[in-house]
Amino acid sequence: MRVRRFEWIEAEGTAAAIRRWTAEKAPAVDVASIEREVREGGDAALLRLTERFDATERSPQALRVDPGAIADALASLDPSIRESLDLAIANVRAVAEAQLDGGHRQVDLPQGQTVTLRSVPAGAAGIYAPGGRASYPSSVLMGAVPARAAGVERLALATPPGPGGSISPLVLATAALCEVDEIYAIGGAQAIFALAYGTETIAPVDVVAGPGNAWVREAKRAVSGTVGIDSLAGPSELMLIAGHDVDAEWAALDLCAQAEHGGDGPLLAVAVEEAVLEALATATERAAAERRSVGEAPLALVQVPDLSDAIDLANAFAPEHLELLEEDAALLADRVTTAGCVFAGRYSATAFGDYVAGSNHVLPTGGAGRFSGPLGPGVFRRSIATVEVSAGAAAKLAPHVEALARAEGFPVHGESAMIRR
Repeated sequence: MRVRRFEWIEAEGTAAAIRRWTAEKAPAVDVASIEREVREGGDAALLRLTERFDATERSPQALRVDPGAIADALASLDPSIRESLDLAIANVRAVAEAQLDGGHRQVDLPQGQTVTLRSVPAGAAGIYAPGGRASYPSSVLMGAVPARAAGVERLALATPPGPGGSISPLVLATAALCEVDEIYAIGGAQAIFALAYGTETIAPVDVVAGPGNAWVREAKRAVSGTVGIDSLAGPSELMLIAGHDVDAEWAALDLCAQAEHGGDGPLLAVAVEEAVLEALATATERAAAERRSVGEAPLALVQVPDLSDAIDLANAFAPEHLELLEEDAALLADRVTTAGCVFAGRYSATAFGDYVAGSNHVLPTGGAGRFSGPLGPGVFRRSIATVEVSAGAAAKLAPHVEALARAEGFPVHGESAMIRR
């Protein structure tokens, strides 16, 4: 783990300095050539790109996974894993359904017209789940469950094949539990472009959602506008604010857990007391050295003047995950405005949110929490307005339409309204 101490400047300046440092080793990402290949080459390009970029040692036999392989994976699923998956799916579904708006809302206005707002699901959604040398069934359910709760009719999953050219049976079984309709063995930027534009095998979708590496993030940025996207979710991040009574070993494991995602995502430990910060640094470096799965993630250490400054730093940094390991965590949580997800209290480890708490682990990263939030059913739904203008309302409203339309230089707009008086 790469550890660096940052001197406190003020919230915005310190956050910017940490972002610059953690981005120093980020790879240069250009997805334009991949976009061109997928749009021009279709299925054949996807197979070439899969062989070139994904962890597979041989190309998959087909892009779409055979439904029989999915059924076999579900049938052979370990009962204890099935129990945990069922729990996670039920909790995420309960939180997702609680976010739905309940249908129609009619607004009756004084002039006699009505505006009815209704929410309808997207027709088709594509879920991206990272994979390759590892498998992430949790990312499958975090994307698929809110989409199903939203009422999406067609649900496609794209995930990279493993070294043997196939997808993990655990991922296939999880997709079956989440009622995914189609599964494709493709990953990276090419998967995002295939879902957005379609190929001979893959029909295009209306919304693309799910986490991924920098290439996936930039591909989502590129297709935004052609399809809807959830957020620019990139490498995992964790900021931890530690109080005087923090258990340094617990906190160290929380930081190391996020470092299992690799060396790209920033970690940030903040404390008021110097002794607490030193204890966190020592415990984290020791825990990382003892665990082979922990990557070389950058860990920034910041001593702040007081807790108010710590919250200001969190709001300036906009971390994906924010742990408040403080006595007054619940009160402090109310002051947080930009984090993707806040974990309040010493027992609220980020790992619970990654799997079974019910919150969604697809969260904005890289500071995107300033304008976006967790993946939820709202990503897969859109609003439609229906306007009904009665004869009486038309008579009252038309002169106002004519006045405004003529002021803008659109006289026929005014005629269109005035003819209905």
